[in-house]
Amino acid sequence: MVKKSSPFKINLHELPRRAGEMKEYHLAFPAPERIGIPLLAIEPGTELDIDLRAESVDDGILITGEIQSAAVGECGRCLEPINEEIHQRFQELYLYESRTSDNPDDDEEIFAMEGDEADIETPIRDAIILAMPLNPLCDSDCEGLCSECGEKWSSLPEGHSHESVDPRWKGLAGWKPE
Repeated sequence: MVKKSSPFKINLHELPRRAGEMKEYHLAFPAPERIGIPLLAIEPGTELDIDLRAESVDDGILITGEIQSAAVGECGRCLEPINEEIHQRFQELYLYESRTSDNPDDDEEIFAMEGDEADIETPIRDAIILAMPLNPLCDSDCEGLCSECGEKWSSLPEGHSHESVDPRWKGLAGWKPE
């Protein structure tokens, strides 16, 4: 079985390994899988548009870029559909293989080149997910749903309410003094 190459891997063979050298790249491909949080995400097949600049530095290659895409989801208060444009920047240093340690535990938080390739998937995922709101809203003034009937507050008439009886007093509801 042949393993498919990740679209997030970029070949930097053309970039000279002298500090100060720079090359710009443009990548565009459909998202191979969901990127986001439970209520808001870039769905598989949605176009990812990535502009990046790779700069040679003493220890590796500094990659700076911007991701543009579209996320879909639902409002955390009223469950209405949400469409949100994604414009997020990221930056990461990829060390040359010769600059990394022989002990893999030392390099847990470090990105390293794999030959002439840099895998930019993790920095892109991190940038997108960290920029997303934990509780996305359709509108900053969204009031959510009525807890009794489940209708959206903005579509209910003013003064909408439900009569509720405390369950502890329900047994006395039919009792009337003589």
